[in-house]
Amino acid sequence: MAHPSSLDHKVATGVGTAAGRPDLARRTLAIALPIVVAACTSHAAKAPRGPDVSRLPTPKVSVGQCAEPERDGVMSASPQRQRNDTDLDRDGAPETVVADRALCEGDNCHWNVFARDGAAGCERFLGTLAGATLERGAAPDGQFAPVRSYWRLGGDRLLIHAYEFQRGGYQLVDVMVCRRSGDDRIACMEPEPRTR
Repeated sequence: MAHPSSLDHKVATGVGTAAGRPDLARRTLAIALPIVVAACTSHAAKAPRGPDVSRLPTPKVSVGQCAEPERDGVMSASPQRQRNDTDLDRDGAPETVVADRALCEGDNCHWNVFARDGAAGCERFLGTLAGATLERGAAPDGQFAPVRSYWRLGGDRLLIHAYEFQRGGYQLVDVMVCRRSGDDRIACMEPEPRTR
C-alpha cells in the first residue's frame, strides 16, 4: 500500500494550509474577492442594449379605428414627425407611414401605418412597425404586403421583426436575433422547435 505524501497529509488534515487557520482563510478571501470582482466587472465588455420591452410605447388608437396620422399611433406630446409613405397594397396610392423622432432610439423608430378608407372618409390606423428600416414583402396587388423591419441592437447585431396584415392591421408574427457579416449577409439564429 502506498503511503500518502506529506503534502497530501497536510491538505487532508488542514495542517499547514489556510483551511487549518480560519483567520488566514478569512483574510485571504477578504483580499482576493474584491480584486476578482473588480477585475471581472471593470474589463467586461458591455453587450449592446436592445429595446426595453417594459417601456414599449402604446398607440393612442386601436388598430382599425379612424385616426389622424399627425397625432395618433405611437406619438409623444410634442412629436417631431418624420414621414416615409409607402404603397403597401400596390393600389397606386401610398399609405401614410409616420414616426415621431422624439421617441426614436438612434435610427430605430416606431412607424405608424395608416390607410385611406374612402367609404368612411378617414384614415384607418393599421398598426405600428418597430425598426430602423422597413422592407415591403411580396403580395398580390390590392392586398397589404407583409413587412420586415430591422431594429439595430448595436455593433453587428439586429432584430428582424416580421409583420403580416391580419384582422384589419399589421400583427407581429416573428422576431429573429441576427448578426450582419462583413459582406452584408445576415445570419439569424434558428428557432428551437416548438413542443406541445
